[in-house]
Amino acid sequence: MTPNPRRAVRAIILDEDDRILLCRFVFPHPAVPEEAKVVWAAPGGGIEPGEDQLTALRRELLEETGLAITADPPHVWHQEVLAADHAAGAGGIINDYFLVRTAHFQPRGEMTDDQLAALENLAGFRWWHLAEIAGYTGSDLFSPRDLTTPLTALLTAGTPDQPVQLGL
Repeated sequence: MTPNPRRAVRAIILDEDDRILLCRFVFPHPAVPEEAKVVWAAPGGGIEPGEDQLTALRRELLEETGLAITADPPHVWHQEVLAADHAAGAGGIINDYFLVRTAHFQPRGEMTDDQLAALENLAGFRWWHLAEIAGYTGSDLFSPRDLTTPLTALLTAGTPDQPVQLGL
C-alpha cells in the first residue's frame, strides 16, 4: 500500500520579541497522535486541490489567525512523517513551514471559535518564548516534538538557504 500523506503548510509566526504563535489542537486532529490529548503547533493546515503552498498558507492564516500576508515568506523547514498512525487515513503528513515576521497581535481569524473547534479542533492560541517551550514540563506535546532545536537555529542563525529537514 502506497502512503498518501496529507500535505500541509504552516507558518512560524514570530513577533518583535521573538515569541512564536502556536495553536492548541485537541484530539482528534491530524497533528495530534492518538495517544496525546493536546499538541501545540504552528498555524496552518491542508493544501486544497488547485492551491499552491503560498495560497494555502495565506488562506489558512486568514481563517485561523486573521493575519493577512502579502509578501512571499521564506520556506524554512520541511517535515515528512510517513506513518499509518500519524494523520489518520492519510498515511502520514508532509508539513512545509514558512517564516512570517509580524508585530504582536491578538489572533482572531475569519472563523468563529466554534467553527474552528468543529473544523480544525483548534482550541486556542498562545505566544511562547523559546525558553518557555524549552522548559515546558506539562503533558501537552509540541509539533515538531523537538521544536526548540530548529527554532533556536532559526532565531540565532537566521533564515536558512534551503529548508531544514525536521523529524517527528
